[in-house]
Amino acid sequence: MAQPQPYYAIEGNDNGLSVVFVHGMGVDHRSLMMLDEAFDGNDSIRRIYLDLPGFGRTPALPENACGLPEMADWLQTVIDGLVGKATPFAMVGNSMGGALVREVLAREPRQVAGMALIAPVVDPQHAGRHVAEHVVANPNPRLTHSLPQEQVFDFITMGVNQSFDAWRRYQRFILPGVALCDRAACERLDQRYWLDDDPEKTLGTYAGPVLIVTGKQDQIVGYEDQQALLPHYPNATFVTLDNAGHNAHIDQPEAVITLVREWVAHMAFAPLR
Repeated sequence: MAQPQPYYAIEGNDNGLSVVFVHGMGVDHRSLMMLDEAFDGNDSIRRIYLDLPGFGRTPALPENACGLPEMADWLQTVIDGLVGKATPFAMVGNSMGGALVREVLAREPRQVAGMALIAPVVDPQHAGRHVAEHVVANPNPRLTHSLPQEQVFDFITMGVNQSFDAWRRYQRFILPGVALCDRAACERLDQRYWLDDDPEKTLGTYAGPVLIVTGKQDQIVGYEDQQALLPHYPNATFVTLDNAGHNAHIDQPEAVITLVREWVAHMAFAPLR
């Protein structure tokens, strides 16, 4: 069965350690490209920003094999092709991408140099999640009342920073992917939006550098379920950012970029498992 060819953007040194960025539902690779600032002046890292099937410019998975397990299979195959089956790499996963990179890590722990999770999905089933209350500390009606309705809804529900700077980040990094999303593919994915098992059950423990960033006002995935992952990642840095919703890196970019930069520095000194 033919698999969709990936669309991706590459930044940095072609000979450096590859860090693969995996976005969440409804957006594309650009949603994470604002994190590239964390690699300024670092010539040892190659960044690969992927569009998952059905998002951005990557075609959708076949209609009869289009669930989260097939998405993970596709991701693993693409990483092997871009990086090499025996070559170390690291991953950054956001939201749904967080579930996918955990699955890839569980399959290839000896090849993974590190993993960063930003507002990751832990329980794919919404009913089982422990989510936070979505509270906006500083509402900005002057901005939100002036925006088109189809744009403002996601902006105000996925984040809690309603500043003009946050809106500009949302316009630049989030909205382009929203416009390209294959809605039919998303609906099919929703029908099989779970993995065959929790990745950590397969993994056991992973001693490499791990960063887990959550938002204290994230009403989509919360921050409590992510804490349950910590026994599996003994060298993890876990941070819950205040005044941050599900789009934590849009709400609190400086904090997230600093944390990613520190995670990259830890990878430089950590041996593979």
